[in-house]
Amino acid sequence: MISYIRGELAALEKEKVIVDVGGVGYGIYMPGQAMALLPPTGSEVKIHTYLNVREDAMQLFGFLTRDDLEIFKLLIGVSGIGPKGGLSILSKLSPDDLRYAVLAGDVKAISAVPGIGKKTAEKLIIELKDKLDIADVLDHAIGNDSVPAAFSDSSIQSEAVQALVALGYGSTESLRAVKQVTLENPTVEDLLKEALKKLF
Repeated sequence: MISYIRGELAALEKEKVIVDVGGVGYGIYMPGQAMALLPPTGSEVKIHTYLNVREDAMQLFGFLTRDDLEIFKLLIGVSGIGPKGGLSILSKLSPDDLRYAVLAGDVKAISAVPGIGKKTAEKLIIELKDKLDIADVLDHAIGNDSVPAAFSDSSIQSEAVQALVALGYGSTESLRAVKQVTLENPTVEDLLKEALKKLF
């Protein structure tokens, strides 16, 4: 319904921002991490939005990028997680951190979000794991232009991550280390050696 709102950032409140568009102030709920990246009040902003319509209220939820908005939509598609829950998760975890946690099966990282219990975190991981893959995480985290062509084969990364986990490293930190390696045509061993350097 409302894809985005462009206007003057009029005010920052506890959980939302007010954007002035032609003299009308729109209250938009945003994750805390996104609010921290906004320019000073008085600046022009463009916020990608999701309109949540309930019987007793209409609420706008906003994000700095379309990618962040898409992650939010995936989150609220999980049964038991509403818009406020999705916002709470993205206030604690950045979209990339959430991707790492889902792919690594890191229940602890997700259940650390206030209001998200272990069972909900497990359900979220199960439902989102098939919708994300390692190549997707690498593309978003590093930027498509800097991902070597060889990295299109996510099985190499998967093996490297599994090997690091077997060595006792956390699954989320293993994924982070592997995504930082930018070798051309790496073998699993090459990835492993470089990723280990990142972990020390």
